[in-house]
Amino acid sequence: MRAQLLQGIRDLSETDEPLELADVPEPDPGPGEIRIAVDVCGVCHTELDEIEGRTPPPLFPVIPGHQVIGRVDGRGEGAGRFTIGDRVGVAWIHSTCGRCRYCTSGRENLCSEFRATGRDANGGYAEYMTVREDFAFEIPAGLDDVQVAPLLCAGAIGYRSLRLTGLTNGDPLGLTGFGASGHLVLKMVRHVFPDSDVHVFARNPDEREFARELGAVWAGSTEDVAPELLGAVIDTTPAWKPVVEALSNLQPAGRLVINAIGKEAGDRDYLT
Repeated sequence: MRAQLLQGIRDLSETDEPLELADVPEPDPGPGEIRIAVDVCGVCHTELDEIEGRTPPPLFPVIPGHQVIGRVDGRGEGAGRFTIGDRVGVAWIHSTCGRCRYCTSGRENLCSEFRATGRDANGGYAEYMTVREDFAFEIPAGLDDVQVAPLLCAGAIGYRSLRLTGLTNGDPLGLTGFGASGHLVLKMVRHVFPDSDVHVFARNPDEREFARELGAVWAGSTEDVAPELLGAVIDTTPAWKPVVEALSNLQPAGRLVINAIGKEAGDRDYLT
């Protein structure tokens, strides 16, 4: 099968082709696993973190990609949750132990045996991939593959971040950074907390205009001051400056939720 391989850590200031297209053997599903014929795989900023070593794969080569939509193509021994041809999705969590206190309380990302799709196990930048069937998700009919793939990462982490804010209806919310996750959070807030005003901080004027089109009551640049103090701010950027600036926009006892695996080092001096 064809796959995009990451062969090692790469400096993206020195190359714009960090992945290698190669022919590799099709994977066989192990016990409790399914094999998926991949139709769509979204692209995430976390792939840059893997490529540049901020969240490095433990072994190389590895096939990245963790926003996967495809059809069940094969089943390993004991796998019976899905039938051949079912449309499924795979997200960042590839597997966990399933037994520890984190796994049994819905916090599998904290499990000591956590393995990430596309980092610790081969992901969806390929024609086929395998995953334990309990970490595959049935995709409802009526959702287009391309539209639903980002929900498996940007949508999921955005929803989790919104829950972590502790927001209640009517509390003002800030979003710093307005990429895939940020704009999905804004849409969620409009439905879940219809009386909460959303304020967006973004470097790009086009992103600020997009935020206003989606219902933000105010949009400014990263260092601007919102017209009111905010009950919570969700940061979805790879930089430190938005974190520091967000703190000055919070109410007393307000909460800053940092939605990132890691931060880039380029503006670390902003912390001092």
